[in-house]
Amino acid sequence: MAQDTTSWGRWPRQQQSVTRLSSRFDALPDAAVPMLPHGNGRSYGDVCLNQNGLLLKTRGLDRFIRFDPRTGVVECESGVLLREIIDLVLPQGWFPPVTPGTAFITVGGAIANDVHGKNHHRMASFSRHVLCFELHRSDGARYICSPSENPAWFGATVGGLGLTGLITYARLQMRRVGGPWFRGDSQRFGNLDEFFALSKASDHDFEYTVAWVDCVAAGKQLGRGIFMRGNHAHGEGREPKQSKLHLPFTPPLSLVNGLSLKMLNQLYYWRGGAVQDDALWHYGPFLYPLDSILEWNRIYGPRGFFQYQCVVPEQDAERSIHEMLMRISKSGIGSFLAVLKNFGTMPSQGLMSFARPGTTLALDFPNGGAKTLALLETLDDITREAGGAVYPAKDARMSAASFQRYFPMWRAFSAYIDPKFSSSFWRRVTGSTI
Repeated sequence: MAQDTTSWGRWPRQQQSVTRLSSRFDALPDAAVPMLPHGNGRSYGDVCLNQNGLLLKTRGLDRFIRFDPRTGVVECESGVLLREIIDLVLPQGWFPPVTPGTAFITVGGAIANDVHGKNHHRMASFSRHVLCFELHRSDGARYICSPSENPAWFGATVGGLGLTGLITYARLQMRRVGGPWFRGDSQRFGNLDEFFALSKASDHDFEYTVAWVDCVAAGKQLGRGIFMRGNHAHGEGREPKQSKLHLPFTPPLSLVNGLSLKMLNQLYYWRGGAVQDDALWHYGPFLYPLDSILEWNRIYGPRGFFQYQCVVPEQDAERSIHEMLMRISKSGIGSFLAVLKNFGTMPSQGLMSFARPGTTLALDFPNGGAKTLALLETLDDITREAGGAVYPAKDARMSAASFQRYFPMWRAFSAYIDPKFSSSFWRRVTGSTI
């Protein structure tokens, strides 16, 4: 029976059938409609949706196969969450080398979207630390894929949006850490020029760097924000309480709007904790600030929201990001969850990987219909002109022409797609009818 399903952005809402996988040894369903693996549903647009198709729910593939505390190598099924890996390995002095802004994603989803984190300039993207995985195709074939074994399948599946088959399990390399703590500092910067100066000065000494940007600010304050930087550290501190906030219902209207944004951004920029020297942070608030608020996506109301993340090359980054922030400020729409960071130069390993050298800007916009879509299209104009790209995992509306320009290897990648796999995103951006 078809179910009404959304992604984390809560738009679009689509109908698809669902089957829950429980064993990595089972054959894939002999479905008459296209299939698509679906992890924990933390992608923002339609890359994890399959209108009128079949979703293969993978959270049932949640077993650890082995962990070697001497080498830090974890082998687990693809439905295991990063949160569950951290709970296992951190008490023994290990941590994932790369993690995005939420720990509530599956290993399969992390590989399929080749996720990145605040330390991309040092550690590159998630796939750099994947030793191998098993790929299960709809014809029953199973491939062990690594940079040295079936490397073409490895490169197609990394960042391959779940289209090359089902990842059943993976072997991952963890990195040594001294505990759950980060030591660093945070400071305000007054405009975009100051961000680029801070970022350049921080890359050598700090593994993790990221900035929050006030998208409402204009004029000489355009691009002002708060810059955080830190390193894994030995230390002792008070562990934060594990209790989480929970938004129990969806408000009838978005709580993020023109009236609230200006106040929220002002309060956040000038809050007392914005400036900290020699701070000791627990990894939770430092890496995953929103994970402490369950169902936080409900604050945008029943219409949901659009996430927009782009990367623009270094040589054009200052001009392009300045133009984007100016357009956003003038639009009156604004974004509260606005994140700015420089990527590193180490190339990703996937044909369709998003992260590449340059500056990345990630934004959340309440779904205001045509006005919001028009603003996002202007941001696409700037991204295309700069030779950048938009992240498929956070997209719900880019045009086919834009996608094919952002990812020129898409035709070569198409040869690796499982003939019984597809997604709403892929059909939208390629015109595929499967």
